[in-house]
Amino acid sequence: MSEENNDLGDDLKKGAEDAAKKVTEKAGDFAEEAKETAEEFVDGVKDTFNTTSKENKKILAGILAILLGSLGIHKFILGYQKEGFILLGISLAAYVLSCLAIGLLFIWVPSLIGLIEGIIYLTKSDDEFYQTYQVGKKPWF
Repeated sequence: MSEENNDLGDDLKKGAEDAAKKVTEKAGDFAEEAKETAEEFVDGVKDTFNTTSKENKKILAGILAILLGSLGIHKFILGYQKEGFILLGISLAAYVLSCLAIGLLFIWVPSLIGLIEGIIYLTKSDDEFYQTYQVGKKPWF
């Protein structure tokens, strides 16, 4: 009987070891799948936020360029302070000089620049806009 108990104990021990190996393998597979899923999720979130911020900045800059282009607000939105102050300065100078009639010759220039840039911004794809104006920092047209 003791031999049967030893054989039974050995069989149980071997079965437990096999079960432990299977559980360890399954846990490793599960951990690997969880890691891949988490990485895919993080990549998806990054893509979502990057696309959203690109699109929002493009649309905002394009609409502001068309509506308030003479004031250079779209330049400030894109981070071009120097160019924004240039447009704002030309507009303010033209408004002041319009009292002397000479400003009427220049008052349309910043508005036309804003209109053209707004149309260009809105006709570019999101990635092209992002690469050109936010990464490449192309300040004019």
